[in-house]
Formats: sequence, C-alpha cells, structure tokens
Amino acid sequence: MDPIYGSLYFDLDISPDSPRGPALLVLVSFLLSFGFIRTSARLTRSARVTWWPGSVRTGSGVHIHHLVWGISLLLISGFVGYATEFKHPWMQITAIGFGIGAGLTLDEFALWLHLEDVYWAKEGRSSLDAVVLAAVFATIVAMGVRPVGLGGTGGTFASIGAVMLLVLLSGLCFMKGRFLLGIVSLHIPFVALYCACRLGTPDSPWARWRYRGEKLARSRRRFAPDRPFAVRRNQFLDLIGGAPTRE
Repeated sequence: MDPIYGSLYFDLDISPDSPRGPALLVLVSFLLSFGFIRTSARLTRSARVTWWPGSVRTGSGVHIHHLVWGISLLLISGFVGYATEFKHPWMQITAIGFGIGAGLTLDEFALWLHLEDVYWAKEGRSSLDAVVLAAVFATIVAMGVRPVGLGGTGGTFASIGAVMLLVLLSGLCFMKGRFLLGIVSLHIPFVALYCACRLGTPDSPWARWRYRGEKLARSRRRFAPDRPFAVRRNQFLDLIGGAPTRE
C-alpha cells in the first residue's frame, strides 16, 4: 500500500483473497445491471421498438417492478454470503448477485422514495442521482481508498480525531445538499474542506437553517436550472437515463 499525500491509501490488489476483488465485481455487475435494465426500459418506452418485451404483469394485472427482483437478489446474496462465511468462490458469486440486485433496485429508487410510479416523471431523476452516487462510492471502495487517519503512522487519538473531523465536514457537505462531494469527501479531506466553504443548494437543510435574504438569493442564482452546469448535468442524465416525460 502506497501512501498518497500522507493521508490517502490505495490498495489495488484484486486477488481472490483480497476484499478489493469482490468489491470490483460488485461495481462492475452493478453498472452492467443498471445499464441493461435502463436500456430495456427505454426500449419499452420507445414507440419505434415494438418487438422489445414490456413490463411484467401477473394474471390479476399486478405490475411487478424490477426492484422486486433486485431486493430479492440483495436478500439472497446476503443470506448465502453469511451462510458460506464469504469464502471463495461464494464471496465472488454473492458479490455479483449483490451488484446485480443493487442495480435493479436503485434504478427504481424514486419509486420507493415517493411510493408511486414516477419512473419517467421529473421526480424519477432521483433514481439517476442515486445510481451516480452509488457508483462513485463503489468506485472509491473498489480502488481501496482509505479515509484520512486510517492506515497512517499517527497515534490512535490522532487517527480518531482526523476521522471525526472528516465525518463532520462530510456531514456538512450532505447538509448543504452537495451529496456527490459529500461521498468523495469521506475519503479525500481536501474535497471536504472545499465543500464546507462553498454555497449550499437553496432547498438543502443548511439553507433552510442558515440562509436568509441575499445569501439565499445567491444560492438560488447559483443553482438555477438554467445555469450551464445544471444544463450539462441534465443533458448527461438524459443521455444515460432518458429524458423525463414533459408535463
């Protein structure tokens, strides 16, 4: 393991005996699972692709969403993993099953957040946000990046203090509505410091608590949907997930 800037550590060992191997399998199977099911949904939605099979419906007309299969895979993978003590090859098998289940489940994150079918509605964008956040977090874990203070040469109290400070700063990022930066900052302290000093989103808990008058107006201007960054973000989400249905 090579130290990076004295605080970050990378462990790229992906051998069967290393936890990085199963973590990489989870990441790859998660991305492939999401890519397949989102592509399938977009083909089903397209009027030009009539031959692609549609949604699964029972004889009684009940629509079985694919998050049902995803949750089932997550549960089965967990049970099998614990029953086999995560030994080779069961660790790798359950890692693949867990990744596939996570992809199917998070693709419909908006459904179990809003408790209604908003897959192609504007609210359905929260599913893509959840997938992006999960992919970033899984990538960091698969790379073996360790949070500051863990694996270092300092004392125990110094490590605990560093971790507590990093968690506090990361929590501030989440409070400001900067979720992607919050996940990255759990492992990279420079990102945590940057985000802690930046403006929060206008609908975040931090803004409701702290922002008034001009500062709230600045936040609304900074995160307005017509800003170039917001437009590019929406274009990226349209590319990977399809555009929401126009109201």
